[in-house]
Amino acid sequence: MSMRLPKDKQVSELVFASFNQDYGCIACATQRGFCIFNSDPLKERFRRDFENGGIGIVEMLFRSNILGLVGSGTNPKFPDNKAMIWDDYQNKCIAELEFKSEVKAIKLRRDRIVVVLENKVYVYNFADLQLLHQIETSPNPKGLCALSASPNIVLAVPGLKPGTVHVELYDLKQTQIINAHNNGLTQLVLSLDGSKLATSSERGTLVRLWDTKTGAQTRELRRGADKADIYSLAFSSNLEWLCVSSDKGTVHIYGLSAEHDKREEENRKKNEEAKTRVSSFSFMKEILPSYFSSEWSFASFHIPETHSICCFGSDSNSVIVVSADGSYYKYSFDRTKGGECKQETMAKFLK
Repeated sequence: MSMRLPKDKQVSELVFASFNQDYGCIACATQRGFCIFNSDPLKERFRRDFENGGIGIVEMLFRSNILGLVGSGTNPKFPDNKAMIWDDYQNKCIAELEFKSEVKAIKLRRDRIVVVLENKVYVYNFADLQLLHQIETSPNPKGLCALSASPNIVLAVPGLKPGTVHVELYDLKQTQIINAHNNGLTQLVLSLDGSKLATSSERGTLVRLWDTKTGAQTRELRRGADKADIYSLAFSSNLEWLCVSSDKGTVHIYGLSAEHDKREEENRKKNEEAKTRVSSFSFMKEILPSYFSSEWSFASFHIPETHSICCFGSDSNSVIVVSADGSYYKYSFDRTKGGECKQETMAKFLK
């Protein structure tokens, strides 16, 4: 889960931000280095300010001292066509991978390094940097890529046709090509175990969920009716919830568990007006547009309309948001009632 800001969207010193694999840390790249924060509660862990250049991408390997870095800015610390593996204990790079074009993203596991270029993805063995796999993609200027944290190795990247997702299940030696959307992809994310995939398109009205082993769609979630730019998608660690941020300034939370579905059904049955409405339209279900059949959010909250990414906090009912202006938010939601969320914390993490 990451946010890379073009120059016209940089409203603070922040150039890039990402959550680590378990959402426990926030990694920030700036025009003079990088800094790492604990995400919940918010607390700075360490930072590096370089005299000779800026960083454009920083990706953590869980909570370790190993980071993936790419240079950026008018005076970059490293060339933007190199993926650097940084050991912060040693305060130096311990490996580098060079390419013929700009690196758009880096993803790390303890056993893999994935480097994303605009039209290609490279997969390396972490221990010896041996190239294991190359994948051709449709144009991917955002560097969209998702890599499972553990235990199985699952990789999801844009397919050759816009709107499709190429999923590699390396342990099963299987490939899935998912026809996710009619329009180009804007976000894709895997659950921590790689079993579920969430995607959004340029329209930004729907988020679709997929089973990575079968390629089957499992849910369709509606963000709204108006076109929007979806900035981030994130599963909770227990796969019970999904959160979505967009340029509309609203963060939506969707319930995914069977328990949630049962509770929602019971609530609908208690509401006679809703019961009548469902009954009235039931005979038209096959011909109604997806607007009526897709699932709406269970809870939501509003933040200023700036580029932002979200994830779930250490509490099972909390959501963390990091924004381009250097703001940090924590909201909590009622797991039973849903509705409007409660703000717990707001802070500026970059001075």
